[in-house]
Amino acid sequence: MTSSKRRAQIVSSLRTKGAASVKELAETLQVSESTIRRDLDVLDRNGELVRTYGGAALSPQAAAPEISFAASAERDSAEKEAVAKRAAALVEDDMVVVLDIGTSTRLIARHLRGRPVTVITANLAVLDELRDDEAVRVCLLGGVVRRNYLSLVGSLTEAALRQVSSDLVFLSCTGVRPNGHVVDDMEIETQIKRSMIEAADQVALVASEAKFPGTGSLRVCSLAQIDTLVTTAGADPKTLELCRQAGGKVVIA
Repeated sequence: MTSSKRRAQIVSSLRTKGAASVKELAETLQVSESTIRRDLDVLDRNGELVRTYGGAALSPQAAAPEISFAASAERDSAEKEAVAKRAAALVEDDMVVVLDIGTSTRLIARHLRGRPVTVITANLAVLDELRDDEAVRVCLLGGVVRRNYLSLVGSLTEAALRQVSSDLVFLSCTGVRPNGHVVDDMEIETQIKRSMIEAADQVALVASEAKFPGTGSLRVCSLAQIDTLVTTAGADPKTLELCRQAGGKVVIA
């Protein structure tokens, strides 16, 4: 059995049981406990489970079914298109731009076609938009492929971002809370978003009105770390005022 199949069986077992010990998994899969420990370390780094004393448990994010990229793209599509068009207008020629994962950033990439810019991304949908555009220089970050959401994640992605210095990052999220916390619902991508913030001189958050308050329990950053918030007219005015008070610019698409 290959390591990828074995790890898939581990995740499947945890979806059924919720948790399991190293000994149980080793006996079920007929491999050594040291092999199971290595598998659990990899799955933990990828955000597919949480290591516990003597075993592992399914992370809350992995336990809930995740909406696919295609399904997410259909939600609030008009608002996302408006936000993306306005966001792309912030980009100047010759800029180095980081595009986060997500459907809105894919649309930003579409509006950057034909522009003399450098785009750095872990978003495979962005790559699809720009792969045949000779005007745009594309730098694809490494990592583990999350096929359901067309993204690259994990320690390789974070390591690559530590080598990046960009002018601007377009950050996505699943929610902006009334207290000014920008949140997400996928642990494996939250740390990558933080690394993107560290790699950029300016941070632009793209969040249509549906993201106020949206969903998510994992804090990415606060509005105080956002230089520009691009949103739509229905966004919560009190939260927008928090952004302005923190020194950020609010752009209504």
